[in-house]
Amino acid sequence: MPAPPCTSCHAARAALRRPRSGQALCGACFCTAFEAEVLHTVLTGRLLPPGAVVAVGASGGKDSTVLAHVLRELVPRLGISLQLVAVDEGIGGYRDAALAAVRRQAARWELPLTVVAYEDLFGGWTMDAVARSTAGSGRSRSCCTFCGVLRRRALEEGARRVGATHIVTGHNADDMAETVLMNFLRGDAGRLARGGGLGSPGEGGALPRCRPLQFASQKEVVLYAHFRRLDYFSEECVYAPEAFRGHARDLLKRLEAARPSAVLDLVHSAERLALAASARPPRPGSCSRCGALASRALCQACALLDGLNRGRPRLAIGKGRRGLDEEATPGTPRDPAQTPTPKAVPTF
Repeated sequence: MPAPPCTSCHAARAALRRPRSGQALCGACFCTAFEAEVLHTVLTGRLLPPGAVVAVGASGGKDSTVLAHVLRELVPRLGISLQLVAVDEGIGGYRDAALAAVRRQAARWELPLTVVAYEDLFGGWTMDAVARSTAGSGRSRSCCTFCGVLRRRALEEGARRVGATHIVTGHNADDMAETVLMNFLRGDAGRLARGGGLGSPGEGGALPRCRPLQFASQKEVVLYAHFRRLDYFSEECVYAPEAFRGHARDLLKRLEAARPSAVLDLVHSAERLALAASARPPRPGSCSRCGALASRALCQACALLDGLNRGRPRLAIGKGRRGLDEEATPGTPRDPAQTPTPKAVPTF
């Protein structure tokens, strides 16, 4: 049976039915519609003002590749300039190939590229070194916790180096729904309270961040990359299989099979979530070590590095944070004999 005509141009045959609306579109009309929806998200959310210097977090994967391509198409209408910023986490057999894809994209699209490395920023620590350190502590599943926090800090540093005024990341609707699920399952009221909206305004001197693909499904991101013939890296990180996010992803797939609107329903639920006053997190202050925005005495990045440098990565996660915060608070006594000489802690 031949494909139906495209319901938009009525000239070409439809190449797909949009997963959520069922609309039959040809490849060209689908890409045009996808770009228009991203433009609508940016404009209605007032995410990127004219004249903004935008650092695109470029990982080489499908999401950041699609984001960079779409924003490049929209540059004339938005009046912004783009800088690609890639982070080298130091994951052998994985990151080198992903960075090669980013470099090909930068050359093809004639966009400036800056690469920042964990090893340079964080006192010699790479993700492979973190994995070795946590493997004997029963915390091997925490690699993604370490990497997520350090990657966010590294992207901020890279964006500042290129003079960016805003940061954009390629998180799509499925990513955000998984995050909402994870926060519910962990009972993390603080993150639930901060999870709504399309990004963060840039409190405490941090650069504003946004997610222009937040309402785009993963399926449509893949379809856009297919029809635009984009070159991207598609291998899963070697540490991802042990991550808690994988369980949330499996659950989300089952929910979506039963209720196709489940992904966007979860995304919008985070926007509308209201916490009781007693459950709201305190207003953030500044990290006593690096000055970054922090809800405790130490920001999460400094706490993680402190635990690693002491050879006690558990200190940085969960209840172990309490001891670190007490030591970071001026006037709190501690036993010098229990504090080994750490590696140099970088200044951000």
